[in-house]
Amino acid sequence: MLVWAIVARPPWGSGRETSSGVWLLVVCAAIAGSIALVLRRIAVPVADLIAAANRIARRDFRARVESDGTGPRWVRDVSRAFNAMATELDAQDQARRHLMADIAHELRTPLAIVQGKLEGLIDGVYPRDDERLQGLLEDTRVLARLVDDLRTLSTAESGALGLTTEPTDIVALVHDVVSSLEQPAQAAGVRLEIRNGGGPNDQAITMDPVRIREVLINLLINALHHTPTNGRVTIEVSDAADHIELRVADTGPGIAADELPRIFDRFHKGAGSHGSGLGLTIARSLVEAHGGTIRAESTAGAGTTIVFTLPR
Repeated sequence: MLVWAIVARPPWGSGRETSSGVWLLVVCAAIAGSIALVLRRIAVPVADLIAAANRIARRDFRARVESDGTGPRWVRDVSRAFNAMATELDAQDQARRHLMADIAHELRTPLAIVQGKLEGLIDGVYPRDDERLQGLLEDTRVLARLVDDLRTLSTAESGALGLTTEPTDIVALVHDVVSSLEQPAQAAGVRLEIRNGGGPNDQAITMDPVRIREVLINLLINALHHTPTNGRVTIEVSDAADHIELRVADTGPGIAADELPRIFDRFHKGAGSHGSGLGLTIARSLVEAHGGTIRAESTAGAGTTIVFTLPR
């Protein structure tokens, strides 16, 4: 309206009025140019952001927002946050792809064994006796354990794992687990020992005894598999002010320093490892579901110790 009023003035107006009108036009033009420049500095990165978001929506997680360091600070902050999100989505997508490939690989082997044995029985290559059928039953149990492990891991990692907690005597639970593994330990020529590291003053710890039993079994079986004949596996329970610490130590070959950070990864298997490679991953998920922590200590040639804590 101001510009219209100035333009609408008659040309025969006073020189002072004409000069003022010209200056107002110049000022308005300068303001409009500044606004256009600011809008352009905002519009270009916002358009790039929208384009990258559309690529993410099409599951192209490699999309990133390129920034030359110019533009408003809030636009640069949004771009950095978007790139961080895209990087995390890309990593999760890669992990999902690797997980599916690992699952297919782990299921393929036992399924091929069962299929081969069944074909041998049908073709008459193997006698149809109880021994062969018992072997088939054990193979199906391996598959069932793998499926159960995958289900437990999936539930835990999705945050949907339900814990049925109750006051539990942790020392009694440790003794019960060790007793259940005495026979395979003796068959492997390995000694299983329980040590008192300053046991709990109050042995009734609130936890899910079924899940913690699963943690202990996974850790002890893993230790037995990596301990040579005449070796030793020990489990120690210690008391602290606000948590209970359990240490499972073996006298095996230990773990190389570059491999140690990866032992809790899904399907990771070290040299000579047995099983599906999910035991330690599940143990970590179950301990963390209780609000505890778990870590590994090892030196190549000097055995491995897995330490986990449970809060009081």
